[in-house]
Amino acid sequence: MAMQSDIDDAARRSGRAHAATVFSVDAVPYFLAMSDALIILTASAVGGLGYHLAISSPIPDIMPYCALGLFASFIYILRMSGVGHYELSESVRPRVEIGSILLCWMSTGLLLAFFAFLLKTGDDYSRGAFVLFYLLASIGLLGVRKGVKVVLGAAVTRRSLSRQDLLLIGDEAEITTLEPQDMLTFFGAADVNRFVLNGGSGAFAWSDADERVIERVISYVRAHDCREIAIAMPWGQTERIELVRDRIKALPIAARLLPDRRVRALSNYTSSARQRVLAIEIQRAPLSAAERFAKRTTDLVVGSAALVALLPVLALTAVAIKLDSPGPVIFSQRRKGFNGREFVMWKFRTMTVQEDGAVVSQATRNDPRVTAIGRLLRSASIDELPQIINVLSGDMSLIGPRPHAIAHDDYFQNLLGDYAFRHHVKPGLTGWAQCNGSRGATPSVEDIAERVKLDLWYINNWSLWLDIHILIKTVFEVARRRNAY
Repeated sequence: MAMQSDIDDAARRSGRAHAATVFSVDAVPYFLAMSDALIILTASAVGGLGYHLAISSPIPDIMPYCALGLFASFIYILRMSGVGHYELSESVRPRVEIGSILLCWMSTGLLLAFFAFLLKTGDDYSRGAFVLFYLLASIGLLGVRKGVKVVLGAAVTRRSLSRQDLLLIGDEAEITTLEPQDMLTFFGAADVNRFVLNGGSGAFAWSDADERVIERVISYVRAHDCREIAIAMPWGQTERIELVRDRIKALPIAARLLPDRRVRALSNYTSSARQRVLAIEIQRAPLSAAERFAKRTTDLVVGSAALVALLPVLALTAVAIKLDSPGPVIFSQRRKGFNGREFVMWKFRTMTVQEDGAVVSQATRNDPRVTAIGRLLRSASIDELPQIINVLSGDMSLIGPRPHAIAHDDYFQNLLGDYAFRHHVKPGLTGWAQCNGSRGATPSVEDIAERVKLDLWYINNWSLWLDIHILIKTVFEVARRRNAY
């Protein structure tokens, strides 16, 4: 009851903050970038028209000037994004970054001149119009940046900026000393969800009380799809920090250790233009939003094509299973997926039993439970094909760590400290471990340890090209029928 009450209280605070929110924190960087693009595009068009009107020249075709503005905005935004210009913590600081803006815009102008010379398009643009465009854009970029800072500053003062994707957990004394400016510096918002560790003075008291708070944090993160945890704790309490770090490692989110009061006082961080680098990343998010989008798009495109192409195989397999032995065609079993959430995974039935409880026996070579047609399906991995539906529904991905039965998952997690990291991405129809021989049953600790090692390598080195490589390699691995029984 206490855990649920704490989650409900956090949810109510989140709801109140959301109701008062004037700006969406996630949308602010995109809004700022689009504002700069609009300024540059408008300045290019106005510069071209204004110059020709000033010298009483015929009004030119506006499209070349619009194209120039779009190209210039792309270059400018790409470079400014690289230095964190559109991050909320940068945008709300009172001082306008005059030097950075002018330097970036100057280099953008030089690049435009270089491309005009290289592509021999300079004759299409008047030099006077280009100079006017350059000046107007400079004034517009500086003016709008100042206006944005005033608006965002007012929103922070009203406490109408909040981050629902972030949690702050830490020592009560450390959290209470975080001023509004500190919250703005570290989180880009004045209000975040807070969970206070308020254990006693001894290590045993810390452990007992902290465990209960951390359990509430884990439940809240999984219920609200949070993306980051910030830890505010004295850096001298290394055992307490390690406890928090060890308990949240099963969550597929980034985690940062904030500078404590002493470090903040020593570094005078509030005057530093690079103050955000003081936070130490103790756990990184497995995939960025863009990477998750690319992976999901690949799953949908390739999965849909595979389902259509394999429909005849699926139909014939279903008929063969039904004729071979009594029982359902599809075998379903609970598995743990992304963020440790349970889902129902589907396979073609290949055994006479359908285990899904506290005890699940792994298949062994010449296992008498395997049916005649099941032995053929398992050797060719055809029994796994219904999981394409799991991929399309979003519970699984084409590539990722293979999910295990719940009973095995809980056992392996207690056995290996790094096992929980497998849930930082969606489980896969195939994976890096399976392509490297770690396939089938895991009868020993060494076997599961090797599989976890390969799975973690995949998570830490993910790329779209790696997924494509694994898909191709899977075809040859299936043909080898290694450890398939």
